[in-house]
Amino acid sequence: MLATPADNPYEEPRSGRLTAWGNALLSGLVPPDNAAAAVLGADEGHRVTGLPGDAPGEQHGLTWALGRLRVLGVKGLRLALPSAGHPLGLTGPAVFNERAMAAGEAVLAVGVPLGLVPEVTVYGPEGDRSATVLWRCAEVNDTPSADVPSLHEAERELADGLREATALLTRLDVAGAGPEALRALEAYRRRGHTELLAPGYPPRAVRVLESARQVSALLAIASAGHGAAVSASEMAARQSVLAPLRRTARRAQVAAYNALVDEREDGRDR
Repeated sequence: MLATPADNPYEEPRSGRLTAWGNALLSGLVPPDNAAAAVLGADEGHRVTGLPGDAPGEQHGLTWALGRLRVLGVKGLRLALPSAGHPLGLTGPAVFNERAMAAGEAVLAVGVPLGLVPEVTVYGPEGDRSATVLWRCAEVNDTPSADVPSLHEAERELADGLREATALLTRLDVAGAGPEALRALEAYRRRGHTELLAPGYPPRAVRVLESARQVSALLAIASAGHGAAVSASEMAARQSVLAPLRRTARRAQVAAYNALVDEREDGRDR
């Protein structure tokens, strides 16, 4: 069974983990094995295919692949979280964008025009599931990423978005959202900041990412079909309000994960 980030809005996107820990590795802040273990997380295994020079079908472990990217000249990694009609973080070409859109996420290299899209396979019974990930590497266009805000812009947008999301949930009677959704949200809140980003990221990026994930979790409850809105027209109105908030939250996540690279590039520009 293939999975996308939308399947569980409370989980960190795998492309986010690869971006954060890959940047920490490329900055010399963590050793390769530590970075690979952090990207792996609770998954059964990650492999990478399609790197320049690979034979057809050749696959590599994360540690080797990250080292190979560094040898190829990759200086950093950027996150993309595209959705239908919003190619957030992508650069093209169309074939790569379509694959990233289907996955709901991707990682783009800085310094070499390469991108990686995770193909996630989930298996096992409910309550005891695991996953394997195959990262497919391909060439991408060497152009600016689409619609990615600065960390400052994202923080400002999120402050408004969080207020809107909280007010919306109050109007929609989130107390009736159902025990499963509320338990998931409470578990997410208890995790705090301990799982966010990687060594070297500025505290502001951690704050922005925490706020963005909180908004995403709240929106997941609001869009689950529970609460006060029950008619088709009310559900349609709810979705129209949620859509721009989802976009704001995704933009903020991308800005947070990209902050280590952006901060380094801003320092070089000065």
